[in-house]
Amino acid sequence: MSQPVSIRPTTTKSELRRFIDFPYTFYADEPNYVGPLRLDIAKALNSSKNAFFEHGEIQPFLATDTTGRTVGRIAAIVNGMHLKKYNDGNGFFGFFEVIEDYDVARQLLDAATDWLKERGLTGVRGPTNPSMNDICGLLVDGFDRRPSIMMPYNKSYYEAFLERYGFTRAMTMWAYYVHEKYVDVSKLDRGVDLVYRRNPGLKIRTLDMTRFEQEAETVLDIYNEAWSNNWGHVPMTTAEFKQLAHEMKQVVDPRIVYIVEHEGTPVAFSISLPDMNLALKEVRDGKLLPFGLPKLLARAKFGGISEVRTLLMGVRQAWQGKGLDALMNHAIIHDGPRYGYRGCEMSWVLDINDKLINSLINIRSVKDKEYAMFEMRFD
Repeated sequence: MSQPVSIRPTTTKSELRRFIDFPYTFYADEPNYVGPLRLDIAKALNSSKNAFFEHGEIQPFLATDTTGRTVGRIAAIVNGMHLKKYNDGNGFFGFFEVIEDYDVARQLLDAATDWLKERGLTGVRGPTNPSMNDICGLLVDGFDRRPSIMMPYNKSYYEAFLERYGFTRAMTMWAYYVHEKYVDVSKLDRGVDLVYRRNPGLKIRTLDMTRFEQEAETVLDIYNEAWSNNWGHVPMTTAEFKQLAHEMKQVVDPRIVYIVEHEGTPVAFSISLPDMNLALKEVRDGKLLPFGLPKLLARAKFGGISEVRTLLMGVRQAWQGKGLDALMNHAIIHDGPRYGYRGCEMSWVLDINDKLINSLINIRSVKDKEYAMFEMRFD
């Protein structure tokens, strides 16, 4: 029989702190878990620091047992930009963690869905932390490997809990992995030569850090156009993108961020980041001080970041299907090893993106992890 629990919205600083702290103790014995820094989660949930709150709402809930021990958490989320684009009545849930007890999970999901229903919403999708432009999706295969930067890790039983509650899979997403040892460089070279021959005037360059703000505006403009027809895409507001750009600036390596131009006009981009999770795995409690920051810096300094994640790629609609993604994939695979990056995760890739999947398979990349988004309609 399930233990009695109390589910309540977080209303105080101490409750919010417990909400943020829970995963670090919950996954303490899980070697593949790499959590985000506590200060990053605190910022995501802070209405005065996260630009998401300009159009959205987040209500965290905490589950505790009769002894006062935290046994789960969830957040109910209203995404105003999603509703503006789709008008589909969907709310979201995120930041979902729970002990292996379905009844506790059910009560957490009840709390989140009831909160959304009270606001007139007619369905729910997730997990998103807090949006599709942030850490999102549920890991459903690949639990024996650590996640890449800004990718989720969760318990294997979550999928069964969600399906038992009534959720169905809305979309499958993949993480593809390519390593210098196995990639077919000759095939990439031939493909890139063909793209350049068919499209005179194309040039690929790296990020200009002296013009970072202007470069960021260019990327945002291409992103919102390129992704506009993608499943689940929600446009980033200017404030949201500036916030993301500021955060990325702290870890970006401009040598592996690419912009494709046609006769001087930007038409595509790709952003890869050093996989800081290789260093963050040393910071098990998510705290930078007093010991986390020295460990993080030491790992990063002494060649500890040997992989990257390509997390954003966009091609203007008029240039889609012309092989520009191949140019940017070729660049990161060609340049990465010169800078000490021997492997690259490309994630996430929608299961319905056949063209990109085929191109990744052709260069001998492999499906490394499987993620999914789930949804349900309210009765």
